[in-house]
Amino acid sequence: MAAPSRILALVTDAFGSYGGIACYNRDVLTALAELGHEVRVLPRLAEPEHEPLPAGLVQRRPRHNKLAYAGASLAEALLWRPDVIFNGHLYHGPLAVQLGRLVGAPVVSQLHGTEMWGTVSPAHAGALRNSTKVLAVSRDTRERACAVGVDGARVEVVHNTVNPAFSLGDRAAARARFAGGAAEVVLTVGRLDTRGGGYKGHGRVIPLIAEMARAGRDVVYLIAGMGDDRARLEALAREHGVTDRVRFLGKVAQEDLPHLYRAADLFALPSTGEGFGIVYLEATACGTPVIGLDIGGVADALDDGALGTLTTTEGFAAAFPQALDAALGMDDAAHADLAARTFQRYGFPAFRGAVGAAFAPLLR
Repeated sequence: MAAPSRILALVTDAFGSYGGIACYNRDVLTALAELGHEVRVLPRLAEPEHEPLPAGLVQRRPRHNKLAYAGASLAEALLWRPDVIFNGHLYHGPLAVQLGRLVGAPVVSQLHGTEMWGTVSPAHAGALRNSTKVLAVSRDTRERACAVGVDGARVEVVHNTVNPAFSLGDRAAARARFAGGAAEVVLTVGRLDTRGGGYKGHGRVIPLIAEMARAGRDVVYLIAGMGDDRARLEALAREHGVTDRVRFLGKVAQEDLPHLYRAADLFALPSTGEGFGIVYLEATACGTPVIGLDIGGVADALDDGALGTLTTTEGFAAAFPQALDAALGMDDAAHADLAARTFQRYGFPAFRGAVGAAFAPLLR
């Protein structure tokens, strides 16, 4: 039997950290370890928190200083001689490519989505073009990589996966905990971000909640997340007279998120800035239907509409009440079917297979 391949991962953060990029890095590296490869992880920003690591995987302590990080990466590459270098972020690309040339190892660069939405520097674009393979979380991200000159034959889409903690459960108990006695519950989970005028789209939902309330519907809007857009959104709720129906939950603990998703009739995230959107999968894996805009990577997350409602920015106001009405008509079997289809498409076994197929040509 051939010896396991050695994979050196240069990442911003992974195990012991929070956020979508850290989560994706953990999933990729866990998949590689479970496939029998040796993985060494060099995080730059991760906090040294304790977290169980998969067998075959070692994570070094973080180095926040750029020069210290580059030095540690050079030493690891020269002493360990990896078979493949995994570049977990666009900004590590130049370093990863130089190390790959030095030790004769192919470089796999990961694109998470939004880092490609602005201007990509010549150095970072050049590192992508000089990577042996580029992984993109969505077709939109793949197109953006090709737009900066990366050969499309070397860009492969590997979608995000969803944690099995997001699953079916007691929806009535969850609703009582988070929404009280409200008849209709809408949820958004995401950072309250002022960029782009509040690109996550909370401000698109609040006026529609007001319209429904004026029509006599008993609807509440739960907003989970923190950020600098909260003051504007609170003012918007006051302006529309729905301060009692728009409830800001702040940061919700990770272990409570599945219950929160189950409490909602509809998950709404009309965002214009998602590279993929793992929260859509988290909602549908809990059996909660979703609505999003057909912009960026959202179509990939919703499997081109098979897992949720896709609409345009202009069409959202009309599609939203229709999606909520359809959600209110779902029975237990429909919720279970939505969860099952989510895991079949985006569960970890499928993800691990996709990661293995992407790396296989470069490994022993």
